[in-house]
Amino acid sequence: MRIKFNIAYLFFVLVLIVVLQACKSKPAKFSTDNNFKSGTATFVADESFSPIVSQELYVYTSLNTEAKPTMLYKTENEAVNMLLNDSVRVAILSRDLTPEERAIITRRSLTAESLRFAFDAVTLIVNTASNDTTITVSELKKMLNGQGDPNKTIVFDNPNSSLVRYLKDLSGSKGFTQKNIYALKSNKEVIKYVSEHPGALGITGFSWLNDPDEDYKAYVNKVKIVGVRDEANKPYADGYFKPSQETLVLKQYPLSRALYMINCSSKVGLATGFATFLGSQTGQRIILKSGLLPDSIPTREISLKNKFN
Repeated sequence: MRIKFNIAYLFFVLVLIVVLQACKSKPAKFSTDNNFKSGTATFVADESFSPIVSQELYVYTSLNTEAKPTMLYKTENEAVNMLLNDSVRVAILSRDLTPEERAIITRRSLTAESLRFAFDAVTLIVNTASNDTTITVSELKKMLNGQGDPNKTIVFDNPNSSLVRYLKDLSGSKGFTQKNIYALKSNKEVIKYVSEHPGALGITGFSWLNDPDEDYKAYVNKVKIVGVRDEANKPYADGYFKPSQETLVLKQYPLSRALYMINCSSKVGLATGFATFLGSQTGQRIILKSGLLPDSIPTREISLKNKFN
C-alpha cells in the first residue's frame, strides 16, 4: 500500500511540474496590469494616421506618466486582422467594424466599442510646376477606372491601405491594374514622388501635409493641393474646394473619412483611458490644431471685461 501511495504521489508531483512549466512558457497574451491612467497595453493604428495618433499619444502619456501604451502602425488590412485574430484588442481605423467582424469579436465573449473622434480629408496633390489645379469627382472616378489620360501617373500609399479601400469604394473598382496607377510604400513616398514628377497626381491623407516633419518637409513645399468639385453635391455643385476644417464641417469638400478607435478590451483600463482622452476637450483640441476636423468642436471661453470696472 505504501509503494502504491508513493507512486501516486510521484505521478502527481510530475504532473504539477509539467503544468507549472507550461504556464511559464506561455505568458498571458494580454496584460491585465493596467487601469484608466497607468499600466501597459498594446494598440494598433492605421499607419495612414500616424502623425495625428502620435501627437495624441505623446500628450496623453505626458499627462499620465504611469501610462505605457505601445502603438503599432500597420496597414488597415493588417490592423483589422490583428484585431480579429485577438493579437490586439484596440485598433484605430478609418472605418467602423462590419457586422461580420463584430460577430467574430462577440464569439470571443468580448464587446467592440467604437469611438469616432475625427475626420480626415483624402487629398489630391500635384507638383507645383503642374497646371492642374482642379478636378471633379466624376473625372477622378474615370481616371481610377482607366478612362483618363494614360500619360498621367496616379500614385497612392500602399495596396493594403485604408486609402486604397476608400478609392475602390469611390470608383466602384475592384482593383487598379492600369500601368499608370500604382501604389508606393508610404504617404511620404507619395509626396516625394509627386514633388519630383510634374505629371503625377498623388493621393494622400491631409494630416501628412499639414505641419510635416523635417524628414519630408522639403517635398511638401514642392507640391500643391488640388481643388475638388462634386457635381452631385447640390448645394455646392458649382464650387471647387480644397480640404480644410471649414470645408469639411460644411460638407463642401467631398473626399473625407472618419477616424474610429475600436476598443475590444471589455474592461475599464488603459484603452478606456485613451479613448476618453481622445474625446475630451484636450484630445479634440489636438485634432483641431492638426488641421483635421474634430468630432466635437472644442468650446472657447472668452472673458469680457468692462473697462469702467
